[in-house]
Amino acid sequence: MTDETPLAIDMAFHGSPALGGVTAREAEDRGVVGGLFVPEGHHDPFITLAMAAANTRTLEIGSGIALAFARTPMSMAYSAYDLHQLAGGRSILGLGSQIKAHITRRYDMPWSEPAKRMAEYVEALRAIWNCWQTGEALDFRGDFYSHTLMPPLFNPGPLGFDSPRVWIAAVGPLMVRTAGTVGDGIICHPLISRRYLAEVMVPQLTEARSGRPDHSFATTTMAMVATGHTEEALAAAIAGTRKQIGFYASTPAYRPVLDHHGWGDLHEEANTFSKTGRWAELADLIDDEVLNTFAVVGEVSAAGAALRERFAGLVDRVTLSMPYQPADGLALDLAAAASS
Repeated sequence: MTDETPLAIDMAFHGSPALGGVTAREAEDRGVVGGLFVPEGHHDPFITLAMAAANTRTLEIGSGIALAFARTPMSMAYSAYDLHQLAGGRSILGLGSQIKAHITRRYDMPWSEPAKRMAEYVEALRAIWNCWQTGEALDFRGDFYSHTLMPPLFNPGPLGFDSPRVWIAAVGPLMVRTAGTVGDGIICHPLISRRYLAEVMVPQLTEARSGRPDHSFATTTMAMVATGHTEEALAAAIAGTRKQIGFYASTPAYRPVLDHHGWGDLHEEANTFSKTGRWAELADLIDDEVLNTFAVVGEVSAAGAALRERFAGLVDRVTLSMPYQPADGLALDLAAAASS
């Protein structure tokens, strides 16, 4: 990968599942994004992605990300496989671990050794899909998961094309290694800078992928962008992005990124704010230097050029993260500017 390698731009969709089909069709019609990715936030991503699949023919679609540990490998296998069939083989299963509190307290599911658990989770998924694709007996036995029963009544049968690709979201070195050794791609968190990518994550990923073929592995990142067509819209976008960076800064899992820039104290202060319920004040902690390190900021054409400059030569694809309410069509306008 070099600075001259074309950078694919993907779009994140956070809205109502009812609008997923319309948004995906518009994205496909304009032809400026490689794919549409739906996170697991307010809604189940697979509902929205089913709407997107049914209303498009060529656009790649995927979860960005679905929470692995909130489901068993078997339940995830069915959702991803059915979506992949509906999409005619153009879906991607993006998986993330989330943090312990959400898995144990929000979903009431087990948590332990997330990197090892994720590696086994992906292996279990592939064993299940292999059973369905080939008819071989299901006999997966691991340290965290065991799947040994698949009567014909519950086997959906072969797809006629390959099973879904699996991309793994990673921040820390153990999960980066997992993504590099068992994944078909990596998804880097939006609290990211070019410096952290180049100096920390890419070397870790290169080491993890040593000995594996590179041609089919996707290196992707989410990227926060604050942009707008008017001064007022840009100001609102900046305010929303400061708030999002403040939220990320409060989370212990993302502290290494801040530490790499010498901003460990920012995490301490943001974490204190979060523990005392001062959520609205987190944005006040994010000065212009931090904002511009972790987000691309500017009017649409400038932001598009800055995206290419920031990530060229480091990743194959960038998923636009716009943590505010963008105007209709803004993400596609930005994608067009970044692709030109």
